[in-house]
Amino acid sequence: MLEFKDRIYVNLHGQDDWKLAGARKRGDWDNTKAILSLGREKIVKEVIDSGLRGRGGAGFSTGLKWSFMPKGDGPLPHYLVINGDESEPGTCKDREVLRHEPHKIVEGALLASFAIGAHVAYIYIRGEYYNEANRLQVAIDEAYEAGLIGKNACGSGWDFDFYIHRGAGAYICGEETAQLESLEGKKGQPRLKPPFPAGKGLYGCPTTINNVESISVTPTIMRRGAAWFSSIGRKNNTGPKLMAISGHIQTPCVFEEALGLPLKEIIERHGGGVRGGWDNLLAVIPGGTSMPMLNKEVCDTVIMDFDGMREVGSGLGTAGIVVMDKSTDLIRAITRISQFYKHESCGQCTPCREGSNWVLKVMKRMTEGRAEIEEIDMLMDVTKQIENTTICAMGMSVAWPVQALIRNFRPMMEQRIMDYKKTHGGAVQVQVPVGTPVLG
Repeated sequence: MLEFKDRIYVNLHGQDDWKLAGARKRGDWDNTKAILSLGREKIVKEVIDSGLRGRGGAGFSTGLKWSFMPKGDGPLPHYLVINGDESEPGTCKDREVLRHEPHKIVEGALLASFAIGAHVAYIYIRGEYYNEANRLQVAIDEAYEAGLIGKNACGSGWDFDFYIHRGAGAYICGEETAQLESLEGKKGQPRLKPPFPAGKGLYGCPTTINNVESISVTPTIMRRGAAWFSSIGRKNNTGPKLMAISGHIQTPCVFEEALGLPLKEIIERHGGGVRGGWDNLLAVIPGGTSMPMLNKEVCDTVIMDFDGMREVGSGLGTAGIVVMDKSTDLIRAITRISQFYKHESCGQCTPCREGSNWVLKVMKRMTEGRAEIEEIDMLMDVTKQIENTTICAMGMSVAWPVQALIRNFRPMMEQRIMDYKKTHGGAVQVQVPVGTPVLG
């Protein structure tokens, strides 16, 4: 359990002043000039030593990512882009930081930008976060007025400007290269890699892209030290982590907790337990709807961190936990998730564009039971052809929820089909629209 003294976001729920005066009372902007005076290499090394892994879902080492940026100033400017799109269903952790701890983002942006040699940072905020973007703008204005950013930021000799860019509600713009395209005023579609953003990113210049949480924890790491951060959690899964919990629990909330705790303990402590008791649990999506769901048997013992989730065939993702009890129609729930990803596909890659549409049509029939049992294997086969065949991870978002349903709850799908046959005399009418593509 994370002790109060180790919490980073002490104003996570907005009980205190979110403006500059309140932030300074909580320790933000405390001797930031001294941190900057350490130099770029020492800041990067401290973040690497802390074991901080990206809090946006991929879990890549934040400090190592910073180290990929070209050394020295060079002919091209460097940029920091902060990903505040947060469009993953079931996820709302960054929103709380934006509206209750905005100065942590501004200070973190200054430190990260200095570490990668960037004089300019952009934060891309999803369009629906209107009030949150306004609060962050107030914090930015306060920081400029106090001399904390801008020319000679914090008296360090480093010039730093920070800008907000608001998106228009496209899920795909949460993917880092699609976000760069959107920032440049183009259609938000992922880019082929390589080249990677550290070599050729925003406006063709070296760019680092980090999640809101990854950036906002940086000042605390620099003040309290890498050893403190790495002492929390397990090896390779260190530090406190913001999590969200929703669904069939008693107390939906966003909270900060140490990595490495059992999922069951987290649900019972922060979510107040499963509605109707733990034995009423059916499934849990552990990290936003793109992560494969887990059945109760796995949830009894699984550890809530990057490696713990990987070991059971899922992922920590954004740590947006969605709890579903036995009243849930899981087939219908996954169909609804499939509908979301079909709608949000940018359409650039054929497997995702055509496959997401095909999967949704089949899942709608599966919801009714209007299918053949053999089609379950066909559905699994098609999702296998969609994942890892697209430019970005959207193909996996389409495939993984359906694959997890089949792996964990195939008998439920078969029973739905058999019940339909009994009701309709064994007849299964499948209407395939003209022009429907046939995959693989």
